Amino acid sequence: MPNKKWLAPILPYLAIWAGLFLFKSAWLTLIGFHAAILFALAFVRPSIPINILFKSKSRKWILISVLVCSTSGIGLYFLWDVFGVVPDLPARLESIGLNSSSWFAFIAYFSLVNPFVEEYFWRGVLGSGSKKLHVGDVIFAGYHALILLGRVNPLSILFAVIILTSAGWIWRQISREDGGLLAAVLGHMVADFSILMVIYWMCNS
Repeated sequence: MPNKKWLAPILPYLAIWAGLFLFKSAWLTLIGFHAAILFALAFVRPSIPINILFKSKSRKWILISVLVCSTSGIGLYFLWDVFGVVPDLPARLESIGLNSSSWFAFIAYFSLVNPFVEEYFWRGVLGSGSKKLHVGDVIFAGYHALILLGRVNPLSILFAVIILTSAGWIWRQISREDGGLLAAVLGHMVADFSILMVIYWMCNS
């Protein structure tokens, strides 16, 4: 893999930092993150066809991915207090633009668009056919630490990065076995949707 591919994650990381800490906007963070990935892809010029996002050789892998990822929101719900989520999270989220009028649009965009962008980038372009833990799995998980910073306790951030590194590895193995990214995309959708719905529920109940 050409070394320049490992420069590609720098832009998405910078976009997350700028969106959250400079502009303090959830929407600018997400859209900037996706724009940064597109710029990175233009820099890398990957040869992987875009239709790999819609490829799957077996429904078995889709089912496994969806079932495994459906535990994401469930786990967050039952471990909410354990994670040490800050009491003023609703106010913090509202301060970055996630209020009653924008939450559902944000959840829809995040759940329906983000999985395609991320899976093509992290598991497609920066992926690997290795069965072992890969540096791309860790880089994928790492940017989530920026999102969680100041919102949960430090040990929970470490735990989340470990879990997300494992998720990246699992999605990569499913994609390797299935010969495409569709199963990973659909599992990612379920994970994103369930997690965001739990956050919305806990912040508005």
